[in-house]
Amino acid sequence: MAIPQHVAIILDGNGRWAKSKGMPRNYGHVRGAKNLEIICEDAYNMGIKYLTVYLFSTENWNRPSEEVASLMKLFRSYTKTCIKTAQKNNMKVRMLGDPSALDPDLQASMRSLQETSKNNTGLNFQIAINYGSRDEIVRAIRNLAQDCKDGKVMVSDITEDVFSDYLDTKGIPDPDLLIRTSGELRLSNYLMWQLAYTEFYFTDVPWPAFNKNELMKAIDKFNGRDRRFGGVKED
Repeated sequence: MAIPQHVAIILDGNGRWAKSKGMPRNYGHVRGAKNLEIICEDAYNMGIKYLTVYLFSTENWNRPSEEVASLMKLFRSYTKTCIKTAQKNNMKVRMLGDPSALDPDLQASMRSLQETSKNNTGLNFQIAINYGSRDEIVRAIRNLAQDCKDGKVMVSDITEDVFSDYLDTKGIPDPDLLIRTSGELRLSNYLMWQLAYTEFYFTDVPWPAFNKNELMKAIDKFNGRDRRFGGVKED
């Protein structure tokens, strides 16, 4: 079985899973964060080299203020825990998105997480927080336009590869497989440039209940796809 090099996941269904258990939404988010630690280890053991997850979107600020506050509290705890986990498991962590809207202490924790894990050689783990693909592309265009203005880049030299280097995912291969949990069938402003040739897998299983067996089901479906690029079947 071929293992995809890069898997991206939209972690959906935490709140609905909690509600089905008669618990508050935040309980689902806490269980979802714990499950993420498990799936990271499972993914690496399977041979996946890159795992990118959608933790908090630019649109999630529109959720009830109490839920946003609980999520930010959870993120603070998670980033601190992840520093220890990354060192223990030799995991390299990278943050995607615009951190400027986050509180300074959370930004500092995110920088520390990236800095302390940058030389690790195990799983490449990307966390998208305050991330939106449209926002990412606009930020990339602004930076590229400024470099053109400053004479660092010639307009005639702009290619897809050049533009990709201005995205948050610079140096990271595009995902081979996208998984979205909990039954939703949309991208929700996630990695739209990077997912141009990615295989999609949707499951009704909510994120807190998504386990190694469910990941294997997604990879099995991935292996059953007839992947073609420009009319030529991928070997």
